[in-house]
Amino acid sequence: MKIESVDFFYLSMPEVLDIGDGSQDALLVRIRAGGYEGWGECEASPLTSIASYVCPMSHSACKPLRYSVEGKPVNEPADIEKISKLVHTNSPDLLQTDHTLSGIDIALWDLLGKYKGEPVFSLLGTSMVYPKLPYASQLFGDTPEQTFAKATHTRLAGFKAVKFGWGPFGKLGLDNDIAHINAAREGMGKDAYLMIDAGTVFVEDWNVAKERLQALKDANVYWFEEPFINGALEPYKKLSEAFPQVPLAGGEGCNNFVQAKAMLDYAGLGFIQIDAGRAGGITIAQRIAEAAAARKITYVNHTFTSHLALSASLQAYAGMEHDVISEYPVELKPLAAEIATEKILPDENGFIHVPNAPGLGITVDTTAIKKYLVDAEIKVNGQVYYQTPEL
Repeated sequence: MKIESVDFFYLSMPEVLDIGDGSQDALLVRIRAGGYEGWGECEASPLTSIASYVCPMSHSACKPLRYSVEGKPVNEPADIEKISKLVHTNSPDLLQTDHTLSGIDIALWDLLGKYKGEPVFSLLGTSMVYPKLPYASQLFGDTPEQTFAKATHTRLAGFKAVKFGWGPFGKLGLDNDIAHINAAREGMGKDAYLMIDAGTVFVEDWNVAKERLQALKDANVYWFEEPFINGALEPYKKLSEAFPQVPLAGGEGCNNFVQAKAMLDYAGLGFIQIDAGRAGGITIAQRIAEAAAARKITYVNHTFTSHLALSASLQAYAGMEHDVISEYPVELKPLAAEIATEKILPDENGFIHVPNAPGLGITVDTTAIKKYLVDAEIKVNGQVYYQTPEL
């Protein structure tokens, strides 16, 4: 079968707030071929990603992604890999390429899985899948008291792991950060996994980040995430070697394999976090997972949006028995919560499972999301390059 259509759907909450919450808008991709359709999600700016698919060509290395996708065959996994390589050949100077490709690649795997009647993980060569322990991923409260209340609620909800991030952390001084760390630990209890996400607030200043290490160590924090901007290899490496030692996590900002490999090789990470909706899709996420395994660095999915995105991010490491931790967003805006008809819910032991159904095993609720659909148009010199398609 050949790709017949590629449609982008820009969704948004009525108001998008200036907070570290990626579930306030979304870009879904629908690909149709041979009577089947697959769905993907880009973890990216919706309008700029659409533009990268339809924009006029600038030169031979800056073509819109449609040049590499439309009309291409998709009958085997190798066909999806060919499309990924072709995109990188035709559009290396288009800096939104990998974000847009991510949703396309995910949709292609979903499409092929439905065509073959197999889950995506099976198409990827995974015969044995393992449950993952979800950590309740959420923002810090505005005050330590709010963080304590959120942690307590998370523990009572049955979660064995939690991550707090962004919010006021790193912005109101060391004492305030320590108070939030201690509040999170107190609320979750001594036995839960606790992760702290700095949200890149220290940029490249490893000395300031180092001041938090003792408090993180005292609270038995499992990892310290994204103290610096993506690609700040030297600060990451220096902090990883500082005392007291706290394992570092990073990589969610990587939008291609080369960036992720640099983080694996030079940043001193204990955990690499990859979002299939940013890094180039499931195809690239699996390559990164394999590279991490070869370096004995734990692979973790990054997901802060819908359960469609969650399923996609889980596929790449579904067969990795010892990489058991999974990001699990618990504060989704209604938009993100309503995208998927099926939900990936913790079982009686607190673990989640990759859907064992054709494709991603997730149905997009096109009726529910219509109210979030943004009416958009991209026009150049009177020619319409994009209009919001019909759901």
